[in-house]
Amino acid sequence: MKKKWAVKRLTVNLTTEEMKKLEQYCTLTGRPATDVIRELLRSLEFDNAENSGMVTANSTITVGSCSKSQ
Repeated sequence: MKKKWAVKRLTVNLTTEEMKKLEQYCTLTGRPATDVIRELLRSLEFDNAENSGMVTANSTITVGSCSKSQ
């Protein structure tokens, strides 16, 4: 079976603590970071109506925001 290669490349900026956590998890499970991140993304659940305002520019997708205006 041929492996389907990714169409897009993503660069993620992580804090030192986030990177340590990812590296420790990968070491513990023996899995590459790419597989771990893909699995986490696939496990995300969100309401399409709530995120219908996705913005796309140069193959970058922004979904929602961590901070909300009051």
